[in-house]
Amino acid sequence: MTLLKTCLAVSALAVTAATAQAGEIAVIVKTTNSNFWQNVNLGAQAAIEGQSEHTLSFDGPTAESAVADQVNLVENAINRGVAAIVLAPSDPEALIPVVRRAYESGIPVVIIDSTLGEGAEGAFQSFLSTDNCAAGEQVAQRMIDEAGTTGKVGIMSYVAGVGSEIGRVGCFTDYLAANSELEIVGPLYSQSQMANALNQTTDMLASNPDLVGIFGANEPTAVGMGRAIMQAGRAGELVALGFDGNEDLQQFVRDGVLTATAVQGSFAMGELGVQTVMAVLAGDTVEPFINTGVVMVDQTNIDSDEAQNVLY
Repeated sequence: MTLLKTCLAVSALAVTAATAQAGEIAVIVKTTNSNFWQNVNLGAQAAIEGQSEHTLSFDGPTAESAVADQVNLVENAINRGVAAIVLAPSDPEALIPVVRRAYESGIPVVIIDSTLGEGAEGAFQSFLSTDNCAAGEQVAQRMIDEAGTTGKVGIMSYVAGVGSEIGRVGCFTDYLAANSELEIVGPLYSQSQMANALNQTTDMLASNPDLVGIFGANEPTAVGMGRAIMQAGRAGELVALGFDGNEDLQQFVRDGVLTATAVQGSFAMGELGVQTVMAVLAGDTVEPFINTGVVMVDQTNIDSDEAQNVLY
């Protein structure tokens, strides 16, 4: 956390005083094949409505693991001279050179969802995200509350080394280790592919019939996990916690397949990301970090305003 705060503090000081300019704001996410990222797009579109100064583009690779494709998308945005970039980096290191190139080209960059490594210091103006470490700890505490402090807990993760995964899964694991005697099985990495998660969870359940809990750490992974639990006839027999809140995950909560799911403010991430980069273009001071938070959604609150404002 110290490194992140240092990086963001330097970034805040490095905000350029470039003349405010109209033009394209390029929103580049980890993949377009996800309801979560489409909800980010809806938020970005909402931020741009009612004004004529800026236009918006939205793009991303076909899969979160297609890191080279995302690098190329950022390169293309720089080459066509966009006014600003809102980026959800798929890899904390691979995107650093193009983010630095954008900054050196006078193109402001706002990072959303997952942070970049130390080499990006000073090259972006703000970072908007769920505090993934705090979210991971929140899910871990819910696991302890529901499953107790002993037994086996499976972890179904997504892409190893991604900034959000490091915080979310790492802090979940560390919190369980510090506050319980729960034994971790995994993590297994789905590469954010639902079919992979389904097959991996099926194997995990078969190999570990004594699991007391399982955590699916992002949308496609949690959906695959939920389907595997249903197919195995294990719904309600173990504590299953998800992450994100598309229609499949909402139905799993309603049906008791998932005990709860932690839902990020994806719409807010897109809306605030675009609003923040427009403020940079206007020469305004922006906060170096904006926490977009999570809501733990379960059967007791799924129809509440708090939950409905983040579900998608």
